[in-house]
Amino acid sequence: MTPKEMAQAAARALDSKKGMDIKVIEVTEQTTLADYFVICTGSSNTQINALCDAVEKELEANGEKALHREGHRGGTWVLLDYGCVVVHVFSNEAREFYALERLWQDGKELDIL
Repeated sequence: MTPKEMAQAAARALDSKKGMDIKVIEVTEQTTLADYFVICTGSSNTQINALCDAVEKELEANGEKALHREGHRGGTWVLLDYGCVVVHVFSNEAREFYALERLWQDGKELDIL
């Protein structure tokens, strides 16, 4: 899978579990950290974990394994690192606090679905 295909597959997986306000931002020109950030909001700790599980399942079915999963114990923000794609799943409060869309506003937002 290309990084763009991975980001779109992650977004579709998030959508399948009713993730809210899903954004895919291409940050290739802004950073070497990743090519795409996928950002989503979950309504509860349970949904946040279900959203992350759906992304992992979808990408593993396409031969992609997460390099790292961080934040699952806190329940307000989970980061799934696939190298070229980083998936952020937030609670509403954490998303407002970290404001990644504002931080990466120079990136190009993709049409995801």
